[in-house]
Amino acid sequence: MILLSGITKTYPDGNNNFKRVLCGIDLEVQAGEFIAIMGASGSGKTTLLSILGALILPDGGSYRLYGQEVFGGKPSTLDDLRNRQIGFVFQEHRLMPQLCLRDNILLPVLASRLKASDEQLEYAKVLMELTGIDSLARQFPQQLSGGEAGRTALCRALIMKPALLLADEPTGQLDASTSRSIILLLQKINRELGTTIIMVSHSAQTASAAQRILTLDNGLLS
Repeated sequence: MILLSGITKTYPDGNNNFKRVLCGIDLEVQAGEFIAIMGASGSGKTTLLSILGALILPDGGSYRLYGQEVFGGKPSTLDDLRNRQIGFVFQEHRLMPQLCLRDNILLPVLASRLKASDEQLEYAKVLMELTGIDSLARQFPQQLSGGEAGRTALCRALIMKPALLLADEPTGQLDASTSRSIILLLQKINRELGTTIIMVSHSAQTASAAQRILTLDNGLLS
């Protein structure tokens, strides 16, 4: 499903020098896998995830998704890829305070059309039931607990039925009990929906939920 070859990324360090964060990343991911990438703070985990999500360009290397070069087309192609094939779960939930829970979930749908279809409304209901928040559909973000907000963000990431779900420290701001429930949900989504998941984390306990654990160190994966 995913093939990264020789991915590099360099940033200026503020002292007229450059720091190479990714030093030639090679990675193969099969459809349906659940992979965790561990690494210390500043090791480049979020940079790598951002490249996988087509949010930033690498300096060099190749990223192929289902055999197609991701960065070989027009910017509009990347916009469509991000909206239709890739779901994102961030450490910060980024919910819109003026929208109820259900409408927050439907936001990716409304990026390309004025109104959600009946099928999309029904799928939002399915996701809310799957994650146990269907009774909260009309509540607003300020009325939600951290775990409920996290489940809402997860549903929003899945509403377009993406083939790939990228999770950046999804339990980083949650207590132990809520973190466990989010991880169990990710496993359930991987198992029941067949969604490929790549999660980055500094927590060995969180990473242990994945089928395969990789470590990012000195700009390389092992």
